[in-house]
Amino acid sequence: MAAEISLAVGGFGIGTGEFAIMGLLPDMAIDFGVSAPEVGYLISAYALGVVIGAPLISVLAARLPRRLLLIVLMAVFAAGNLASALAPTYGSVMLFRFLSGMPHGAYFGVAALVAASMVEPSRRGQAVGRVMLGLTVAVLIGNPLAIWLGQALNWRAAFAAVGIIGIITMALLRGIVPHAPASRLNSPMRELGALRIEQVWLTLGIGAIGFGGMFSVVSYIAPTLIEVSGVQAVLVPFALSFVGMGMIIGNVVGGWLADQALMRAIGVLLVWNIMVLALFPFMAGHPWTAMVGVLLIGSGVAIGPPLQIRLMDAAPKAQTLAASLNHSAFNMANALGAWLGGLAIAGGYGWTSTAWVGMTLALGGLAIFGFAAWRMRSGA
Repeated sequence: MAAEISLAVGGFGIGTGEFAIMGLLPDMAIDFGVSAPEVGYLISAYALGVVIGAPLISVLAARLPRRLLLIVLMAVFAAGNLASALAPTYGSVMLFRFLSGMPHGAYFGVAALVAASMVEPSRRGQAVGRVMLGLTVAVLIGNPLAIWLGQALNWRAAFAAVGIIGIITMALLRGIVPHAPASRLNSPMRELGALRIEQVWLTLGIGAIGFGGMFSVVSYIAPTLIEVSGVQAVLVPFALSFVGMGMIIGNVVGGWLADQALMRAIGVLLVWNIMVLALFPFMAGHPWTAMVGVLLIGSGVAIGPPLQIRLMDAAPKAQTLAASLNHSAFNMANALGAWLGGLAIAGGYGWTSTAWVGMTLALGGLAIFGFAAWRMRSGA
């Protein structure tokens, strides 16, 4: 359990560093003298780092022992955030945000493998869920604290704090996580073999499309709560905490479901997302029902642990790359959901139209899941 907590602390730091910037963008725009859309590219730079870094690092570091790899990844993450805190120009902070994002996917992928290796096979989902709990706790606690720190002192202080969390995680990993030598069979070419497995691509498709529904709504949840639900702007941070609570609950439940019946858990959670997203437009009209709806949408993150385990099982000889790609898929889901939700709003369909977009994406994920299950039964 202590090892899982140390792994989760790293996830807490990564989650805080990834999302807290969204509340600091106005201050950063003023500091660098750039427009709001321009400073928003810093979020895209981080996401691009995640998408590129996960497969690249997993392949190049295939021969490293996992504990050492985790420490190196956290060192890069800490250095990227500390450098962001000291960045003198907009261009330099853009570069450092990209570098900060590169370890993201590989860290969670390797951390999931380490956690799963320390428990019985029947409890892998719960172990992975506990590691990913750090990311969801960051949404509820870490991000508000980092935003408060950035607003009270300076946005640079928030990045410095995240960098310090990274350094603390390195010490915890070194002192608590057991060392295990890397297999002599590991190699970059063996890891790349994951990309030849159909089930890996189908599972990534479930995450990249089916998980995009949550992001379609959450990306625009603040204006939706204000304009549709009648929530006062000053209460929006409190309302958003319901997203974090939903994620924490979902993570725990998703890990447990994965251990009961993995494929069934993925299918059930996709259907759950479809139902929740379909209900949200009808719940958004009142502040309290809207907050319940937000909590339920946040619970959609429950699909994370089952997809993580599924990727590990689909590519048993290339688990590092397969597990790391899960978080590249989630970042693609983030980008896709936000983009399509924005198109619906810009098209004049209203703020709650993001839920219909999200439901459509979840249906797409369910269709891919159905095809994947059919291919499994046919022996593919």
